[in-house]
Amino acid sequence: MSVLASSTPASSRHDVATPNAASSTEFAFLLECCSLRYAEIVPCPEGNLNWTRAVELAEHHGVMPLLYRALSLHPGSVPAEVFEQLRTRYENTARKNLRFTAELFRILDCLQAHSIPAIPLKGPTLAETLYGDVALRDFSDLDVLIHPRDVERAKAALRTLDYSLPAPLSAAEERVYLAAGYEYTFDGPAGRNLLEVQWNTLPRFYSVAFDVDELFSRTASVTLCGRTVRALAPEDLLLTLTVHAAKHAWVRLHWLHDIAGVTQTQHLDWTVVAQRAHALGITRMVGVSLLLAHRLLQADLPAQGQALWNADPEILPLAQLVERELPSAEEYNVESTRYFRLMMRLRERPIDRARFLWRLVWTPGPGEWAIIRLPEPLFPFYRLIRLFRIAGKVLSGR
Repeated sequence: MSVLASSTPASSRHDVATPNAASSTEFAFLLECCSLRYAEIVPCPEGNLNWTRAVELAEHHGVMPLLYRALSLHPGSVPAEVFEQLRTRYENTARKNLRFTAELFRILDCLQAHSIPAIPLKGPTLAETLYGDVALRDFSDLDVLIHPRDVERAKAALRTLDYSLPAPLSAAEERVYLAAGYEYTFDGPAGRNLLEVQWNTLPRFYSVAFDVDELFSRTASVTLCGRTVRALAPEDLLLTLTVHAAKHAWVRLHWLHDIAGVTQTQHLDWTVVAQRAHALGITRMVGVSLLLAHRLLQADLPAQGQALWNADPEILPLAQLVERELPSAEEYNVESTRYFRLMMRLRERPIDRARFLWRLVWTPGPGEWAIIRLPEPLFPFYRLIRLFRIAGKVLSGR
């Protein structure tokens, strides 16, 4: 086990992490290694750490490079075979990330050649911007944001790079999907499901209405492997990472580490963060994310940042729920009643809860289209199919 020497008084850290957040020795150790104060960890070789389990947790939570970084400061305290395994995984991740970065440049050049503005999201840009090293953030695909009006042109441009959609939609289905969905996942020469082209940040039924044109109007420039690329403004980056983590119920530690990294490495205007979060109706999601980053990863936030979690009494119990489940968290079934209840709890405005419910029930998609293929004039019947599917899950208790 290890001990983290913290200079922050417990009374100023909003109760710090609850015991449930460290329900296993291995997960508690992983939290310390991923903490923003990882360099203060003093490993104690007490022999009570299950290294196999610790490595499995690191892989599950997408933080293997961070575990290696922390332990590389004290290699003698780690079993030699474990340290060699971590070093090998780190080097493999570095090589993979560099290949993906080169592929990202190829994609961006292609889109630029076709006059399609694009913002790379997460992946290599986030790794270098927040972590200072493209090898320190593991990722398995590339994400690019474009304007909704450019989707068809982007598909045509990407075909010149041999990218294709694994399951193309009919023209009628595509019109519906462009209005209700938010991304296409492409297969490419470098792998399957490699590229996600997004024209929004979330599906429409989540009822979080980011204005993509405004996101583009506020973009900044960052350096990635010696090249200048577009990036979201810091405040927009924090908010989009927050809703992405909330959409997945914060079940991976690396999403929280991204959020913590934004708060520590970017110059944030907290007044702007609060205003935009309020306008979008995601103040509760932001508050939960910031509180978790603070309690679990030692993110040091200013008073304005802390105000985003202190004003809503629902935020602390939601954060504690995530903490209890995080050590063994798995992806939620997004069509389950459990997931539905959590998403409803995360919305502070009744109107957003109503919109989420209405759109969830009445917005058909690929799940319904796969059951039966209807001609376009009969598309309204997909809503009934959707309703019956949702009702069946509710009645079965799933």
